[in-house]
Amino acid sequence: MWLPDRGPLPRRPDPGDGGIRQRAGRLLARIRSPQDGEILRLAVPALGALVAEPLFLLADSAIVGRIGTVPLGGLGVASQALSTLVGVSIFLAYGTTAAVARQLGAGNHQAAIRQGIDGLWLAAVIGAVVLAAGWPLAPAIVGAFGGSAAVTAQAAIYLRISLLGAPSMLAVLAGTGVLRGLQDTRTPLAVAVVANVVNIVLNATFVLGLHWGIAGSAWGTAIAQTGAALAYLAMVGRGARRAGVSFAPDLPGVRAAAFAGGSLVLRTLALQAVLVIVTAIAARQGNAAIAANQVAFRIWNLLTLALDAIAIAGQAITGRHLGGGDVAAARAATNRMIAWGAAYGVVFGLALLAVRPFLPGLFDVTPAVARLLLAVLLVAAVQQPVSGVVFVLDGVLIGAGDQDYLALAGLITLAVFGVVVAVLVPGHGLVALWAAFTVWMLARLVTLTLRARSSRWLVTGAVRG
Repeated sequence: MWLPDRGPLPRRPDPGDGGIRQRAGRLLARIRSPQDGEILRLAVPALGALVAEPLFLLADSAIVGRIGTVPLGGLGVASQALSTLVGVSIFLAYGTTAAVARQLGAGNHQAAIRQGIDGLWLAAVIGAVVLAAGWPLAPAIVGAFGGSAAVTAQAAIYLRISLLGAPSMLAVLAGTGVLRGLQDTRTPLAVAVVANVVNIVLNATFVLGLHWGIAGSAWGTAIAQTGAALAYLAMVGRGARRAGVSFAPDLPGVRAAAFAGGSLVLRTLALQAVLVIVTAIAARQGNAAIAANQVAFRIWNLLTLALDAIAIAGQAITGRHLGGGDVAAARAATNRMIAWGAAYGVVFGLALLAVRPFLPGLFDVTPAVARLLLAVLLVAAVQQPVSGVVFVLDGVLIGAGDQDYLALAGLITLAVFGVVVAVLVPGHGLVALWAAFTVWMLARLVTLTLRARSSRWLVTGAVRG
């Protein structure tokens, strides 16, 4: 018998539906958070800016690797030396971000701009000192790493030329800090992409086209960094004019910025000491070891800075919330960012394992270097979830202005690293060295987690007392 189509029969209500919907709603509430939008707004552009530089540095390594293992090893030593000299002043970015964000949170826009300008002038002074001291000491600096005579000679060439761009590198740090503190991470992304595209084009031209060797890579880097510094100076200068703030140096402000950065310098020196020790030990293990370590550190640095994007958001968000006196918001944002850091650390570790077999071919390394690189990358992949949480907590505490504790924690973890290296590394090669490096990251995780669980870092106001 034919019956008209009346559509699907009505579904009987299930007594359990309400409970399922409630549980689903609670699950979504846990997955989504009110802080996510703000974190994403700052972290995504910061991610692009942070990843841009190591991506192009990887390209530099690939370019230099094509002219031989010795130049690649020299690039590894010189890059670590330059990173140490310039990286000690990372407080120009981190400290400026926190100070500007606090003033912004307190509603003091002109004071925020003024603190940013003080940071730029401090960058100019430190940059001049680094160049003046580093130029004559370049051979001794790279020689201290203990590499072969050929690697050391190549490293000295690269370091001396790249030091010409040191003042610009520091100005870029300070300029980036100003914009991040003003809750703008998009402009640093644009500057980073343009500067690094120029860098790789110049390096390819100078090294492979004009056959300048490792000197061509150094000249390309120095020129690109100078262009980026000029861009930041122009942008901050325009913002100062709009806010009615003089760009002239304010000596008390510059001194205050230098004093406030003292603890961050100590914290950074402790971190840089670990990286220098790793490079120096790898250099003493032979040309293949230092070349593999150079490539592995480029890859590790890429992943580090990708994870550090959430930490950059943490600096800006924490500084602004505490500047405005909102402790609850600072705590909630911190908890959310820790979860993000751990999750992305797992993702990055799995991604590294997936691409690991293809990486030696990308850099055109010798079989001996490839074997070491593949082994070290296993250790680096396992380390990523720990790194994700460590970088977030580091950024949050920097944003809170908790530099004194960070300096103390840095010294403690450096001591732990020294003991582990002395026990594990002798006679066990590059993989053991990277295992000790991972123990150092675990020590950082412990010290930072203990601090984050307390309330001592939650100090409010435009200026941390």
